[in-house]
Amino acid sequence: MVKEVIIMPNTDEHPFSSAVRAGDYIFLSGSGGFVDKDGREVKEIKAQTRQCLENIKQVLEAAGSSLSDVVKVTAFITNIDDFAQMNEIYKGYFTKDRPARSTVVTGLVNPDMLIEVECVAYKPQVTL
Repeated sequence: MVKEVIIMPNTDEHPFSSAVRAGDYIFLSGSGGFVDKDGREVKEIKAQTRQCLENIKQVLEAAGSSLSDVVKVTAFITNIDDFAQMNEIYKGYFTKDRPARSTVVTGLVNPDMLIEVECVAYKPQVTL
């Protein structure tokens, strides 16, 4: 099996890949949403959830995939009281054939992060 590493622009200083394709599966690293694309801080759970999922969309697109190919999501949130608001935004991104999901309430590596999301997508490789 051939492994393909996907690294997004401006992330090469991280000690991990944005995603790795292994066969027909694409494994995405955890994505935070506490900073937007312009480098501005994002503070509340709905906005951070939206930014997380937008970041994930970009990585999936770079890997030749999309949110519709996601089969498993793990969401990590820091406050159980944010669960309903996170779900409200999440449902807007996964509207049909929703992936399996686990949600864990835990501390995160950066104190500004309210949420981190990782996922696995299934997208068969096209062979010629």
